[in-house]
Amino acid sequence: MDIFTIFPTISTSFIVISAVLVAIGWRQIIKGKREAHKKTMIAAAVAAILFFIVYMSRTVFVGNTSWGGPDHLSALYHIFLIFHIVLATVAAVFGITTLVLGFKEKYAKHRKWGRVTAMMWFVTAVTGVAVYVLLYIFYPGGHTKPVWQVIMGG
Repeated sequence: MDIFTIFPTISTSFIVISAVLVAIGWRQIIKGKREAHKKTMIAAAVAAILFFIVYMSRTVFVGNTSWGGPDHLSALYHIFLIFHIVLATVAAVFGITTLVLGFKEKYAKHRKWGRVTAMMWFVTAVTGVAVYVLLYIFYPGGHTKPVWQVIMGG
């Protein structure tokens, strides 16, 4: 594993850990374990923040990986990537909102937002792993293109 793949592996691991913690936290609240739920969800948020720090650090200092697969799959991959990025961004905003509602003890709203946020987070994690597998396992690509070039397929 080289410098170009270690950071994506670490960041993807953090997003998976975050999603697993969200699932555990959801089960805890269903069982009425409010304090355990709170601690688990804070840990999930920390894992998500660690993902973001590692991802952004790599983006700033190393660059992003460009599509290395066959040309006929490039358009599909880029549509999928844009879907993942938009979903991850929306899920992050929902996650912050859900956490704030919980900390403010607005539990009715927290519960409504939490269900939607958790489902978005699970899909974000799955699509994030799919992007990782496509870029680093199935079709290893280039290593240092600016993010806008990667998204636009350049």
